[in-house]
Amino acid sequence: MELLWFYVAVALALSDLLHGQLVWNIFADFYIVFGGILNIATKDHIISWLLHELLEAAFHFLVISILFEQVEIGILAALIHLFIDLSHSFFINHMPPIQHRALHFVIESLFFIAIFGF
Repeated sequence: MELLWFYVAVALALSDLLHGQLVWNIFADFYIVFGGILNIATKDHIISWLLHELLEAAFHFLVISILFEQVEIGILAALIHLFIDLSHSFFINHMPPIQHRALHFVIESLFFIAIFGF
């Protein structure tokens, strides 16, 4: 239990890498068409982007819940990842990939230290 925060943060980072690989390398054509359908259906770029972020959070929820066999950890992981994605999209225009991963890992680690450390 002492290092659970670290395991969850690492698993969430790996889940994010897996999501990126699936979306942009394996299912890229489907994802682009799906994004177009979402954009046409919502008629709003911001709502389409929010739906994308919510679907990504759902992906992380599933992966983390299955990995740790606890729905609560999956919910927490998905919510903190979603919060960080939304926050840095609003406040930081562009971020190199390594800085993006580091930002997520540090904030997610601190979040899970606060949750599991007390």
